[in-house]
Amino acid sequence: MAKATKKQALGRGLSALLKDPQNDIQSAEDKNADKVVGNIVELDIEAIDVNPFQPRTSFNEEQLRELASSIRELGVIQPITVRKMGFNSYQLVSGERRYRASKMIGLNTIPSYIRIANDQESLEMALVENIQRQDLDPIEIALSYQRLIEEIEVTQEEMSDRVGKKRSTIANYLRLLKLDPIIQTGIRDGFISMGHGRALINIEDQEKQLEIYSQVINKSLSVREIEALVREEKPARGSKTKSRKQPSYAKRHQEQLSDTLGAKTSIQVNSKGKGKMVISFTNKTELERISKRIQGEG
Repeated sequence: MAKATKKQALGRGLSALLKDPQNDIQSAEDKNADKVVGNIVELDIEAIDVNPFQPRTSFNEEQLRELASSIRELGVIQPITVRKMGFNSYQLVSGERRYRASKMIGLNTIPSYIRIANDQESLEMALVENIQRQDLDPIEIALSYQRLIEEIEVTQEEMSDRVGKKRSTIANYLRLLKLDPIIQTGIRDGFISMGHGRALINIEDQEKQLEIYSQVINKSLSVREIEALVREEKPARGSKTKSRKQPSYAKRHQEQLSDTLGAKTSIQVNSKGKGKMVISFTNKTELERISKRIQGEG
């Protein structure tokens, strides 16, 4: 936790530097620009404007509230990226969902990466140098790889040459960013290893992923033990999934609907009681007949 505190203090220190009119950094050639390029800075949310040319205009409110709840609990895991427009004035480049969710819960500042004029080469050098450091956790390394891909616009193959790592190694780090934020935080804080995280990625159901993560923490499970749990949850590729026995009530409704509609009807129900119903037809005429019967016209 000491490392996180140190980073937050550094971010606040850089924020104070950027608010000093005597040290207004506008380009990569300005004094102290090297302290900003490639680093996380705590910026006032009110100093950031959204990009008016952002192609995405609608945001799912429920998902935003879920993200806001996660940020309230864990903080902003992945900093946003902004472009410096003027003195203490910034425009959002990426991370609008994180930005909106942070405003939703009333945060005053947000961790940010700042892009400044002609900083492309400096940023690439800073990110590559950052990746080579020994004290980074796997999520920090993954975020640096992600920034190189998104902001410097390099492929994984090109990045492999720049940082001297195998493409498969880079891909494994990037996959960690697909984990639930709670699990990412667990990796950053050293509760679980990168190996644990890589095993958990193979579980697509997020609730199940968190459930097994909780077992890892409480029972100190090894990577091999997680992999065994994953195999139990996920059938081997090429094998047929064992069909779940249809509940009697579903079978009864299936037969009634088939008789009423005069068409083959299939009802599938999962362990939580959710399911789907499929009505089969052979041509357009039969579809119209079934549709009329459902509407009470036939």
